[in-house]
Amino acid sequence: MQKNSYPGKFIVFEGLDGSGQSTQANLLKEFLIEKDQEVILTKEPTEDSQAGRKIRKTLDKKIKIGPTQLQKLFTQDRKEHLGNLIIPILKQGKIVISDRYFFSTFAFGVSDGLNLDWLIKINDKFLLPDITFILEVSPEVCIQRIKKRGNKITLFEEKEKLARVWEAYKVLPNRFKNVYIMDSQKPISEVFSQIKKIVHSKLNL
Repeated sequence: MQKNSYPGKFIVFEGLDGSGQSTQANLLKEFLIEKDQEVILTKEPTEDSQAGRKIRKTLDKKIKIGPTQLQKLFTQDRKEHLGNLIIPILKQGKIVISDRYFFSTFAFGVSDGLNLDWLIKINDKFLLPDITFILEVSPEVCIQRIKKRGNKITLFEEKEKLARVWEAYKVLPNRFKNVYIMDSQKPISEVFSQIKKIVHSKLNL
């Protein structure tokens, strides 16, 4: 992975669908703006690339492709995401917050039977985040949250699948620096308070 050498900072939120990563990403964006930081919030997969749109159709079960091909689509979408948005913003000295990045595809890919080292290899020219938060919530709670907000269950959201994905997520802090697992079954404000402390200490804000 490539260390961030740009003046801006790159922060990523990860977790099972329904873990609250989008909520926490938005809270951090608003908090940093209040601190007079310039912040861009983005997400993966994007809707801007052909690969990203095909990924979305796959996750929504509108089309079917194999795990290896799906991962190659993710890397193509990510390459365009970095080149067209993330890196140009970091060059300007701004903060980029991404709702999902390559850690998601590592975890979901492993749950599909793919090799973690291979997944890392096909992403090894991409930028390593300055901070990554992985939000921990049980698969049961995630499914309840997804159903409660009225969303349909997509390809990666079946309970047993989510359990396998989480087992893959748990090993990532041992493989990468600045990756933090947060207990996201606690109240939203309590989780965010812990996130703020880490951001303060790592970014000197």
